[in-house]
Amino acid sequence: MIKVGIVGGTGYTGVELLRLLSQHPEVSIEAITSRSEAGVKVCDMYPNLRGHYDTLTFSEPDAKTLGAMDAVFFATPHGVAHALAGELLQNGTRVIDLSADFRLRDVDEWSHWYNQPHGAPELLAEAVYGLPEMHRETIKDARLIAVPGCYPTAVQLGYLPLLEAGLIDSSQLIADCKSGVTGAGRGAKVPSLLAEASESMKAYGASGHRHLPEIRQGLSDIQGSSVGLTFVPHLTPMIRGIHATLYGQLQAEPQELQALFEARYANEPFVDVMPAGSHPETRSVKGINTCRLAVHRPDNGNTVVVLSVIDNLVKGASGQAIQNLNLMFGLKETLGLDAPALMP
Repeated sequence: MIKVGIVGGTGYTGVELLRLLSQHPEVSIEAITSRSEAGVKVCDMYPNLRGHYDTLTFSEPDAKTLGAMDAVFFATPHGVAHALAGELLQNGTRVIDLSADFRLRDVDEWSHWYNQPHGAPELLAEAVYGLPEMHRETIKDARLIAVPGCYPTAVQLGYLPLLEAGLIDSSQLIADCKSGVTGAGRGAKVPSLLAEASESMKAYGASGHRHLPEIRQGLSDIQGSSVGLTFVPHLTPMIRGIHATLYGQLQAEPQELQALFEARYANEPFVDVMPAGSHPETRSVKGINTCRLAVHRPDNGNTVVVLSVIDNLVKGASGQAIQNLNLMFGLKETLGLDAPALMP
């Protein structure tokens, strides 16, 4: 069994790790930390986990305890993994970070977007960006994984086939994205209150969002050069889900776009290219580690529209983290992640 610890187990991504790992046959959760809830039983805080973690209790983060694990997930705000990751790596523990701490390669850019100095710049060179559809082989040998953000996952998977084929103008990319309220985290914030978020939709971060440099970095890696991206996120009155509508301008007459997407993702267990003419819904991926895609070419013109939906807490966070864990430990990639979505 793979001995696992979770740092920051009380947030939405932490409890989603617990839910998914409860069905994983090769993982044993040995420690879960929370400074604010130390001593509280996991099943008392999250009754949905009764019968699965009846003896597991939140504890204070302890480097010695965590260093005895085979792998540690960080389901924490940015800046937390900086302080512990290096020590854990020295002990031979593999680190899977769900925060933004190791996603950006440029230290100055990270500091600009997160308003603090980077706490572990010496680790950036070995951090592997954990999008398996792009970096599967590198992930297998990695010690430190930076799990992609939710918006970046949906956007990069949608644009990937088009940029790899050189079909669209990479200087004019537009990502119009919507997220459920859990994307803002579990902390008490006025914009996330029911009376504030329900029956309303709004854009935010239109002049600059923290996920913008991450998306731009990933798309530039695919393209092999810098890209021009307009990224506008929106808050929608639903609990979970990401819907990304992606626009590109053709710069060459393409082959059949449906065939292009189907061929690129034919062997990807967690990307579902839907039939031509489809409009994927966020509810179709609720609770699962799948990205559903549809590609359109309105009026057979020069604009390509890609629709990309994921569950922000699963393929956009905890499920993708487990997908990385499976790859790192030589397990079947889908292990613990092959349940169907919850509908309605």
